[in-house]
Amino acid sequence: MRPYIRGDANGVASTKTMSEDQSSNGSGKKTWVEKIGAAFSNQPRSRDELLAMLAAACEEGMLDDDALAMMEGAIEMSETQVRDAMIPRSQMVVVNNDSRLEEFLPRIIESGHSRFPVIGEDKDEVVGILLAKDLLPHVASGGEPFDLASTIRPAVVIPESKRLNVLLRDFRVSRNHMAIVIDEYGGVSGLITIEDVLEEIVGEIDDEYDEEEEALIQSLGGNRYQVQALTPIEDLNEKFDASLSDDDFDTVGGLLLAEFGRVPEFDEVVTLADRFEFRVTKADNRRIITLEMNVLEG
Repeated sequence: MRPYIRGDANGVASTKTMSEDQSSNGSGKKTWVEKIGAAFSNQPRSRDELLAMLAAACEEGMLDDDALAMMEGAIEMSETQVRDAMIPRSQMVVVNNDSRLEEFLPRIIESGHSRFPVIGEDKDEVVGILLAKDLLPHVASGGEPFDLASTIRPAVVIPESKRLNVLLRDFRVSRNHMAIVIDEYGGVSGLITIEDVLEEIVGEIDDEYDEEEEALIQSLGGNRYQVQALTPIEDLNEKFDASLSDDDFDTVGGLLLAEFGRVPEFDEVVTLADRFEFRVTKADNRRIITLEMNVLEG
C-alpha cells in the first residue's frame, strides 16, 4: 500500500484550484457562462435555495437587477394563482349585448383596451368577447352595418385557482389573449389578459394609453381635467384656488376613497365641495388610479 504523503495531497489541491480558476478557452479568465455554471455546480434542493443562489449571482455581478427580477418572477409564477393577478369584476370595462355601436364606442375609445367582455343582464352573464379591431369596418366612412351578436368571439372561462404558468401556456397554444375568471360558485370575479400574466414576470408594461407619472393634472379642454389619484390635495387646491381638506388624506385618491367608502367601479361619479365632479376612469382592486374631473360653474 502506498503511504500517505502530505505533500501529494497539497499538490493535488493546488492543481485543482488552478484548473478551476482558468477558463476552458485558455484565456485565464472565466466567461460569464462558466461563472454561472460554477455557481450552480451544487444543485439547489428547493425553490428558496434557487432564489437565494440567483440573488448571490446578482450580488457577484453575474446578473443585473432586471434579469434577477425576471427570473424571480418566472419562478414564482408556478405558485401564483389567477386571483392574484386578475382585473377584478368591479373594474371590468364591458359592453352590453343590447347596446348600439354609437352608445359604447366612446367608452371603448376612452379605455384604450383592445378586448371587451360582452354581457347580458349583468356581469355574471358573459356572452362573448369583442375585439376593438373588429369594429374598424363598421366605423369607417360608409362602413358595413353593425351586428354585435355576429361580431363577438367566444369567451374563455377559467377558475380563480388556475396557476399563471399553466394559463400562459394555454394562452400561447390557443392564441387567446383574454380569459374570464369565475369563482367556486360560477360567478364572474374578474378577467385576466396575457399582459397581466407577463407583467408578473417583467413588471409593469406601459403602453401609449398609460399616463405619464409627471402629468398629475392635464387639461382636457373647457372645464374638464384628467387627474391622477396620487395628486397631492395641496397641489389641486393651489391650482384651482380651492380648500379641500388634507387633514386626514394627502392625495386626491385617498380623499375620494373615503368619500365612496370603498374602491369605486369604473365610471362612478362623486362631487366634492359642490364644485369638483370626479369620474373614475381607471382603478384596480385596491386603489383609484385616474380620474376625470369636471369643474362645475357656480
